[in-house]
Amino acid sequence: MDRRLTPFSGRVALECLRGAVEAEFVSGEAGAVAVALADLCATPDGARDRQVVLGEPLVVVERRDGHCFVQMGKDGYCGWLAAGAAGPAVAATHRVAAGATHLYPEARVQAREVMALPFGARLAVAESDGKWARVAGGFVPAMHLRALGDAEGDPVAVAERFLGSPYLWGGNSRDGIDCSGLVQGALLACGRDCPGDSDQQARIGEEVPEGAALRRGDLLFWKGHVAMVVDGATILHANGHSMDVRHEGMAEAIARIAEQGGGPVTARRRV
Repeated sequence: MDRRLTPFSGRVALECLRGAVEAEFVSGEAGAVAVALADLCATPDGARDRQVVLGEPLVVVERRDGHCFVQMGKDGYCGWLAAGAAGPAVAATHRVAAGATHLYPEARVQAREVMALPFGARLAVAESDGKWARVAGGFVPAMHLRALGDAEGDPVAVAERFLGSPYLWGGNSRDGIDCSGLVQGALLACGRDCPGDSDQQARIGEEVPEGAALRRGDLLFWKGHVAMVVDGATILHANGHSMDVRHEGMAEAIARIAEQGGGPVTARRRV
């Protein structure tokens, strides 16, 4: 079993695993991410696997010593959060569609912001006048929001909102993002299911045969890396070479990665 997708803390597991592991079994507690951005870790206070954002649904499997083991609703990813990062379920209506935005205490641009909100944060909008949306704790610029279920059409255009964002291993926001976080955020915004890590993403969609023309939005994979095809000559990716999100010539990137020991392209997928 892939530990990233297995709701088993090592002591407590969800009922769906009964018969597969030895554990105390629970039905889990429905909730949501309660902070703007949180690290989802392999162990309590351990290495970051991914990041999760405000309002994303989750199931709490176990609470222990100031941490909680959860399974995320968007992709089934499992890991540990600080206990305060998991709160009650939220009846969200909208998501942040801009690269980032802010929560304000009042509907006034001069007001000092309460907190920054990352791309993908899910909010329950109580009312909106077209300029400001009232949510729990204050107001958000309405033009930065998009109704849940209102899918976007071009994942490349979504990913380009992150151009210039710094590279961060396991990152999922404009403050720091990695290759698979960029791809997942773009595809989810377009209503397409997508797992969190590049090795998982290399199994979605259909294979594009070697030599066949690549299309905008196709995915290119190397060992441990993924990029999006912008056009026949250009890719877009968050990468550890330039340490940011940028466009790069496809042929140049393929040659550079091979020269630096990253190997050849291992898969071409169309989602």
